[in-house]
Amino acid sequence: QVLLVESGGGLVQPGGSLRLSCTASGSSLDRYAIGWFRQGPGEERDRLSRERVSCISANGRTYHANNVSGRFAISRDNAKNTVYLQMSDLRPEDAAVYYCATVICSDSKIYVSQYDYWGRGTQVTVSS
Repeated sequence: QVLLVESGGGLVQPGGSLRLSCTASGSSLDRYAIGWFRQGPGEERDRLSRERVSCISANGRTYHANNVSGRFAISRDNAKNTVYLQMSDLRPEDAAVYYCATVICSDSKIYVSQYDYWGRGTQVTVSS
């Protein structure tokens, strides 16, 4: 059992930055790939259909969706059992609840199943 907790969300102006954290307990994170997902306001979708944002494999390979590539960076600190999502040049369309989950992370895609672990999300609001 892996418990994931997201933090670091908040209100930021367009063009601003935030760093989200996904911290694990109950198990060491170093053997898991971790992905970030988001669900925008008013969107009705099950968690497996959430928008894929970024992921990082256990050995540090990363993937970013096209619409965040160059603005977002994902990293991990296994000593702190934490994965980070550094978000820069934020836009109003980035506003969403951001979730982390255990995933399979490839160079081109994020895979997640009903058996993966999810956090409860952290809200990111981008507004002037």
